[in-house]
Amino acid sequence: MNGEIFPVKPTNADIALLTESRYCAEVATPSDWYLANILTDDRLLQDALRGRGLSSVRVDWADSSLDWASYKCVVFRTTWDYFDRFNEFSNWLKLVNKKTKLCNPESIIHWNMDKHYLSNLFEKGIPVVESSFVEKATRLDLRELIKSTDWNKGVIKPCVSGAARHTYRVDISNAQALNLVLEKLIEKESFVFQPFQESVLEKGEDTLMVFNGKYSHAIRKLPKPGDFRVQDDHGGTVHYYQPTFAQIELAERAIAVCDPKPAYGRVDLVTDNCGKLAVMELELIEPELWLRMHPPSAQYFAEAIVKLL
Repeated sequence: MNGEIFPVKPTNADIALLTESRYCAEVATPSDWYLANILTDDRLLQDALRGRGLSSVRVDWADSSLDWASYKCVVFRTTWDYFDRFNEFSNWLKLVNKKTKLCNPESIIHWNMDKHYLSNLFEKGIPVVESSFVEKATRLDLRELIKSTDWNKGVIKPCVSGAARHTYRVDISNAQALNLVLEKLIEKESFVFQPFQESVLEKGEDTLMVFNGKYSHAIRKLPKPGDFRVQDDHGGTVHYYQPTFAQIELAERAIAVCDPKPAYGRVDLVTDNCGKLAVMELELIEPELWLRMHPPSAQYFAEAIVKLL
């Protein structure tokens, strides 16, 4: 991050909005657009909560000095280091779950942290991007995997990940070289292999936000020219988007099959290589929700928290 970081000063509050150490500052420098976006979204939510008589404070989830029992609820916002501190985060999650309410619930967060959940969604009738899992500490042969799946082009990424961490595009031409990189990683974590979705290059991913089971708003994420990753960490761009009825219906249905029901979530959709809608990701842990692109959504988010309480 650019500029000086000023740590959060925790105060008594009804709601803890969880962030992590990189994003604890309450003021962004003029060049730090990334933190500025985070703060804008959080302040919209804080204003909406305040209008419902609830105070809130932004805190680092890993701050051991905090008394979690003092909060009525903790809301996962920008805990974007959890996949790099997975064991620590998992242990913290169990501890805090005994002291206060979590939004979203602990069980759905544990389920959603690992991309094996895609298989569970498929079993419940939700169309998802085809996925083949390579389990931890097993033998990896990417050339063999490509041939066995009949996918000429694929994407492989960790089952526990975010921000396109260790995400690679693979085909026969680079399979052998990439195999050398991944076989060391697979000693410690599982990976998911999926067919490369050609539509992503031109149409990107369509992201729909859902609060209390109802669609709120959507954006389209496009990769930069020459790349396939849509995250702004890698040069991707975000655009206003009006989803189709079919996309809204699928996003709400994907959230509806979750058990327990999440108070809020994000559904990333693509048009697959057969021309059909499919869920690429279901984000229930700490999704970016782009409240700033549709300010009324902060009210929907606050109402979902009130309903939980």
